[in-house]
Amino acid sequence: MNNDKLFSEFPPISTEKWEEVIMADLKGGDYTKKLVWKTIEGFDVHPYYRAEDIKNLNLNPSKKETNNWDIRQDIFEKDIKTANAIALEGIKRGVNSIGFDATKVENDEDLAILLNGIDLTKIKVNFFIANCFLELTKRFVAYLKAKSIDGTKVYGSMNFDPYVYSLYTGKLCCSEQKIAEQGVEIINLIKENIPNFDTITINGHVFNNAGASIVQELAYTLSAANDYLAVFTEKGIPAHSIGYRTIFSFATGSNYFMEIAKIRAARILWRKIMEQYNPKCDSAYDLFIATESSYYNKTIYDPYVNMLRTTTESMSAAIAGCDSISVYPFDCAFKESDDFSRRIASNQQILLKEESYFDKVVDPSAGSYYIENLTNAIASHAWDMFKEIEAKGGFLSAIKNGYIQAEIEKTAAIRSKDVATRKTSILGTNQYPNPIERMSKNISSTCNSYPEAANEIKTLTWHRLSEPFEELRMDVEKSSHTPKVFLLTYGNVALRKARASFATNFFGVAGYEIIDNIGFETPEQGAEAALKSNADVVVLCSSDDEYVDLVEKAMPVLKGKVNQIIVAGYPEAHIQNFTSQGVTDFIHVKTNVLEGLRKYNSLLVK
Repeated sequence: MNNDKLFSEFPPISTEKWEEVIMADLKGGDYTKKLVWKTIEGFDVHPYYRAEDIKNLNLNPSKKETNNWDIRQDIFEKDIKTANAIALEGIKRGVNSIGFDATKVENDEDLAILLNGIDLTKIKVNFFIANCFLELTKRFVAYLKAKSIDGTKVYGSMNFDPYVYSLYTGKLCCSEQKIAEQGVEIINLIKENIPNFDTITINGHVFNNAGASIVQELAYTLSAANDYLAVFTEKGIPAHSIGYRTIFSFATGSNYFMEIAKIRAARILWRKIMEQYNPKCDSAYDLFIATESSYYNKTIYDPYVNMLRTTTESMSAAIAGCDSISVYPFDCAFKESDDFSRRIASNQQILLKEESYFDKVVDPSAGSYYIENLTNAIASHAWDMFKEIEAKGGFLSAIKNGYIQAEIEKTAAIRSKDVATRKTSILGTNQYPNPIERMSKNISSTCNSYPEAANEIKTLTWHRLSEPFEELRMDVEKSSHTPKVFLLTYGNVALRKARASFATNFFGVAGYEIIDNIGFETPEQGAEAALKSNADVVVLCSSDDEYVDLVEKAMPVLKGKVNQIIVAGYPEAHIQNFTSQGVTDFIHVKTNVLEGLRKYNSLLVK
């Protein structure tokens, strides 16, 4: 087939023509309000993009030769024998990179037990927690020499990041001078003995899990990295030696395309920063990007949905070209993960590689009008934010004066409000709950339990968006009385069903017992049925026009005999009238669901 002839039969259509059609379809509606997405990151996303929109973009984020990545399993178990057993099981299932909590490694024998049976020339080992990374590095180097293991064949990382870690502990681990000296010593030890090992890990996931936007996560990660670059180059370490051994550790959330763009933008901006240090070797630009599942969007209720979340998050990371992916087990928000949940987590990545072939194409999103524009927007806004922090003296200065923490708290407050009002949906938690699910007896631990922090540096709160709703439902589960909600449906079939569905979803979020009905012929009949049900709450479900009749005839039967009598909707012209007749509240799409349910819990839950 002659492609030129084919395309000549379909002449190009200009953007102006497309816009004319769109405006006609909107029939006078506001284009910006209806079609332009205003992101929390501070920029607008348009409803479509065309070739002309990327014509002037100079984006080439990927310098990778393959799209392969490490299937990493982070093991939070502190007991070294148990951690080793979990690691060996993971390796059998296809994991090729292990993350260890090494806080219990106090001597050479402990390290030998932790690493027993692991071929360090085939499996990467990453130490993400340690009492002292310098001592651990010395011990690890000694272990390799004692085992006659070729250090050039050993890959992995130390999670040396005292600046970001201070946002957990509330203080620096030691003086700034001591941090610089330790960092230099670790870099030199690794350079001389295990040259392919990474040293500095910028834990950007910390910002993500505190509620930061994608732009903030990227900008603050870059800022922390730049602080380390400045400190260590001043101590005589070549820029390329630092860059080659630096990891950016991001958390990937549910915003699929934005997460792809974030990781692509990170490589662009890293190159831009590194160029200022005039590195003598291109290895300076070889940024290693690791991702892990975000805790921020994980839930206790309907926890199997977490598998869907981590799957799309891993897909984002893989498409963006990250170098390592760690998928957290679906049950990590409420208990110690078991063999089943760990196996599912590793299998998700294996499926992406072995059955979906996500590792076969480098930067598959390159050239996508939409993703290229997102990448450019995120890079531009993150760069502006990065420059603001530099103007304030850099990352360490900004966390000492609390600037970064305050900015993240502002964003987190907006995101929490969006969940409370259901502008943002969390499936199974603030929308479409499973009414028969009970989780309180399944909880054995939470993901945000940390030792009490010092107060030299303001700490960030690592939390999950769903927690306030989960607390409401837990209170109901643990109470001696589960509130009953009776849906008094009357009148227009379509509207009463719609409002009954809304009320079911509204009160179901807190785990209330819902008594639905197919509809009553008269308001009095419905009110009598409500009283017989011994309901704590009666929700009137009808059309705005029919509410006048429903309220007038049902209220004499219900008033004084039911704790809460609520109208589903907001018939503005009749609010005062209905309230005077005894209606206690109105629930509708603009209601703050979280605040409303907190009020009802205080009135009804015993």
